[in-house]
Amino acid sequence: MTEENLNKWRLILGKNSERHISFSGSYAPTISFEHMEETLDFLYQNEYGESLMRTAGGGSSAPYIAEWINEVRRLFPKKTVEILEKQALDHFHMTELLTDKAVLQKMEPNTELLKTILQFKNLMQTDVKLEAKKIIKKVVDQISEQLQTEIKRSLLGKLNRNMPSNVKSMRNLDIKRTISRNLKNYDTKNDRLMLKDIYFNSRTKRHNKWKVIIAVDESGSMLDSVIYSAVMAGIFAGLPMIDTKLVVFDTDVVDLSGYVDDPVEILMGMQLGGGTDIAGAISYCETLCTDPHETIFVTVTDLYEGGNVRHLYKTCSDIIGSGSKMLFLTALDREANPVYDHNIGQKLANMGAFVGAMTPEQLGDYVGKMIG
Repeated sequence: MTEENLNKWRLILGKNSERHISFSGSYAPTISFEHMEETLDFLYQNEYGESLMRTAGGGSSAPYIAEWINEVRRLFPKKTVEILEKQALDHFHMTELLTDKAVLQKMEPNTELLKTILQFKNLMQTDVKLEAKKIIKKVVDQISEQLQTEIKRSLLGKLNRNMPSNVKSMRNLDIKRTISRNLKNYDTKNDRLMLKDIYFNSRTKRHNKWKVIIAVDESGSMLDSVIYSAVMAGIFAGLPMIDTKLVVFDTDVVDLSGYVDDPVEILMGMQLGGGTDIAGAISYCETLCTDPHETIFVTVTDLYEGGNVRHLYKTCSDIIGSGSKMLFLTALDREANPVYDHNIGQKLANMGAFVGAMTPEQLGDYVGKMIG
């Protein structure tokens, strides 16, 4: 029996066969057979007695299952994923999440529930999907509300030292002008400055139009970053000085720029999972660039390239050489915990790209500095 067939039988039979069959090699450079076995065992241990899973009927374990689905989609071929998802729904009693909108109505809208919905939305019945869409909007609005104030502060205008303002706040106080204009009122007897007129600065909006091109890897492992990318694109799109483009990719590229101001539609339209062709996505994004010196490329990906790595390096080198700013965000969320291909990341960093994780606020600060 060949080594490949022995590995397959070990995966089929599970850990109970480890005394008789051992794994040999690895499935892929970043995927071990042991990890694949652990992921399968999560599901099929139900067949052999006590399960580590809690009952999912009340919804408490649904987010945990969504994380497991992420791993399944990363580790296994598409046909295998479809089989495992169906069996998972049966084993974990989650079919009511797909068929009964009353179940969704009882659940608390939060990021974890949002991730679960995005994983299973394509299996939902029409009325349930409409209810799920309402939940997505609530959570997206919550995230956007939390981020907008801080990000707009980074991006909207700068203090204009020459224009007075009617907005009287300590934040806008023009100390130098206030002192110089009131020197004539200096009280020499009591040795103090009398302030009769107080001056404030104004905020002016920048009118130079920058282009921010956001490319998002829609593989399951990037789910948190996918959510925040959609929200950030919506925030950028609402600002007058930024022309925002948004594309999502796996092995294909889909331009969602026409929906950039509607994060809910973007998230509902994404197809999580599949392969990854980063080079192809960036090549497409390059065609959207009209003025390299006023363009920022933001690619949200774990850098596990399934396409042509040399083509990726060549395209990125050309873009950076043209004068554009280039960011590879290995994570874009509140935790900013990156998992990515460090070898590819280092080579891109050596070319002059920023490679690393960012919180949404940090991305806002970065873009604000670039367009300032």
